[in-house]
Amino acid sequence: MLPEVLISEVGPRDGLQSVKATMPTAAKLRWIAALHGSGLREIEVASFVPARLLPQMADAAEVVQYALTLPGWTVMALVPNRKGAEAALRAGAHKLTLPVSASEAHSLANVRKTPLDMVEEVRAILALRDELAPTAKIEAGVSTAFGCTLQGVVPEDDVVRLAAALAAAGVDDVGLSDTTGMANPAQVRRLFQRVRAEIGDKTGAAHMHNTRGLGLANCLAAYDVGVRTFDSSLGGLGGCPYAPGASGNVVTEDLVFMFEAMGVRTGVDLQKLMAARAPLAEGLPGEPLYGMTPDAGLPKGFAQEVAHA
Repeated sequence: MLPEVLISEVGPRDGLQSVKATMPTAAKLRWIAALHGSGLREIEVASFVPARLLPQMADAAEVVQYALTLPGWTVMALVPNRKGAEAALRAGAHKLTLPVSASEAHSLANVRKTPLDMVEEVRAILALRDELAPTAKIEAGVSTAFGCTLQGVVPEDDVVRLAAALAAAGVDDVGLSDTTGMANPAQVRRLFQRVRAEIGDKTGAAHMHNTRGLGLANCLAAYDVGVRTFDSSLGGLGGCPYAPGASGNVVTEDLVFMFEAMGVRTGVDLQKLMAARAPLAEGLPGEPLYGMTPDAGLPKGFAQEVAHA
């Protein structure tokens, strides 16, 4: 049976960029192998940024190259600019994700460019992709789509306009990110509907944070209006270092449990997914891991049918 939703694991990038300790490369590779073994079929393994800014990502090319040896999944990397994109494409990443903030204040803090400047950067990256790796996919994630801790309210019209500009530039899909954990379900439903009305099936992933406890509710709201790709992080690791007060991605274990309990297939084996917490904990000793499902365990009588390739 084919999965009905795609769970895109972002822990090895979004999760690790927010912790102080540096996870050894060998530990990262063990963790990534465990994630792959659980049935996850898309993972953001690294970001290609200067090592002086994020020492955690100094091994990005090595991590991508290892991930490429694991079969049947999409190896994704975050890139903030053309230089990072070139490094990621040369490393062989299947898919690049580009953060383009709808908030001018956040955009300047995060990548030192305005949102409109970033659209031009995206055009340059698309041209580079066509030259170096024509089969690679390019995803734009509209950051701070639901509000910004630096700017405050982000007008929905700005988000829709930016999504339309990115789609017109030629990206494969445009996701919406609750970078600062400010979204609520009514807002999520409304904004995804507006974006879909504007750019159709280029409407991409929901990237929600659990800063105020609404992460799963927001994912369900997005699902209700047709979203079928969801970013999440094992153990709920992650946040944004350039968005003060933002914390906590949606916990992958809880997200998979929610969908599977609803009868929506994810293709992810929950028992193996929860077992992937062990290499994460070994690689980052003392780092707190979150998740209600791992703490409570699976309910008595809960049965999951997982297709095995």
